[in-house]
Formats: sequence, C-alpha cells, structure tokens
Amino acid sequence: MTLTAPSAATIPEVTHHLTDLDGTRLHHVSAGAAGSPVLLVHGWPETWWAFHRLIPLLAREHRVHAVDLRGFGDSGNGDGDYDEADSVADLHRLVEHLGEGPVHLLVQDISGGIGFQLAARHPDDVLSLVAVESTLAGFGLETLADVNHGGSWHVGMLGAPGIPELLLPGHERALLDWAWSLMAAPGTVTEEDAVEFVRTYSRPHAWRGSAGLYRSLFADAGRTRALAEASPLSMPVLTVDAASHPFTASTFGQVAGADVTSVHLAGVGHLVAQEAPEALASAVLEHTARVDAG
Repeated sequence: MTLTAPSAATIPEVTHHLTDLDGTRLHHVSAGAAGSPVLLVHGWPETWWAFHRLIPLLAREHRVHAVDLRGFGDSGNGDGDYDEADSVADLHRLVEHLGEGPVHLLVQDISGGIGFQLAARHPDDVLSLVAVESTLAGFGLETLADVNHGGSWHVGMLGAPGIPELLLPGHERALLDWAWSLMAAPGTVTEEDAVEFVRTYSRPHAWRGSAGLYRSLFADAGRTRALAEASPLSMPVLTVDAASHPFTASTFGQVAGADVTSVHLAGVGHLVAQEAPEALASAVLEHTARVDAG
C-alpha cells in the first residue's frame, strides 16, 4: 500500500510515499514524469533529504526515486536487528513495487554494500550502478575504523551493539554537527538541512538503522568478497570519487565487469550530493544517457 505522506521538509518537485513492504514501511519520494528510473540511496549521516538538490536536476530526464532506508528518516524503525540484508530485501521489493523495470541505482557512502549486494543478487533490478564515495567490507571499508591509521572513532562506536542507542539520544545535533564539519565544506549543510536531519535522527529508536549498517561491516566475515568472486557485477558501473579518491574506483573496479567508468570531483568533500549536486548530476546524466542508448 502506498500513501501520500507529508514531511517536515520537502521540495515542490517531489511526491512523498509510505509503502508497506514485508516487515517494514518505507518512506520514499518520487519526481519526474518520463525517462528511465533512477533510485537514490543515502549514506550516513543522511536520509533522502541528502538528495534534495540533486533530484530536480535528474528529474529533467528521468523518473527519480529517493528512499529512506529501514531505520532512517521517516521509514519504519520498529523492533529488530537491522543489517545490510534487510535493506537489500527492502530495495528489491521496492523496485518490484515501483513497477518501472530495472533502475539506475545510485548509492552513497555506507550504502555501497547494499547497492552492490542488490546488483549482484538481483541483477534484473539494476540497469546500472553508480557508487559515490563508497567502498565495501573486505575491500577497505573496515580500515575506516582504524583510528591509528586515519580512520574515525564513529565507525566502531556505531557498530558496537547497544552503544549508539545508549549514548546518542539527546546528543543528535552535536554528533551531526561534528560529522558535517569533517565530511563537507563549510556551508554545505544549511540550517534548514540540519533541522530536517536532526528531526529524523531524534525519533525514538532512530539509531537502529545506523547501528545495523555499521554492525554489518564488522560481521561481514568475508561474505561480500565471496559474493563478488561468485557474482561480479554484469551491468555498467560509474564510480564517483571526491575527498576519498581513489577509494571508490579502486573498490568497485574489483567487483565489476569490463564496463566501469570513473569520475573524480576534485576539491569536493565526502557528501557529494549535498556539496556538488550539479557536478554529480552531470556525471550521472552522461552515464545514464550512454547506458540507455544501449
């Protein structure tokens, strides 16, 4: 069932939906009237709102959808331990529900593992994959938890069972301000953006989504690498690196076939869709036009 839903923050071009799937309710937005479908999947600390500047640019040529992952934004965050497998299943069902055929799938940051698994396990769902500032467990993601060699403490904290839920409620703005100062140029996240992100990260049980994805990193035990070896991606792949260059290209070049294109947005921070939507849209539209032309 899909319901039209209001949101605390929105843009004129989008319609909001609440869709009941097996086991959860997903909040997602849609825009655009024609063209091949594009599905945008946020990272951390984000929701669909991370794409609100990008969506109108893509919707000129595509039917665009952006989703709040399970446990994030205005999607369901009820009881249960969330992990990458849950979100992969959610996205598979969402693509079926949309009924528009395979999608150009764009994943950013920690949602890279979800996008890779969806493309590898359900290749008929994915027309092409765009990976933005992302890597995978077993291919370098775990090194981001190594604080002695340039990693960040928040990776281990979010992945520690029970710790995010214990420590973060009531401190959402402080943590998000810290993350934004590290990940993006000053001014990238406006006060309007901050209010919207804090709103959803302050919901009851709002850290279940984040905790589940980060725990999946530490519980991977080689499964992602084994899947990549058994089912390398068959669809065209675009990698977009910015501050983490060449992490994304290096990672997804190892798990994809021959059709891999890489773009480096020099001088752009980690939150690419928020900081450089025009540059990202240009790269994505060039890629999707080539794929759609066959």
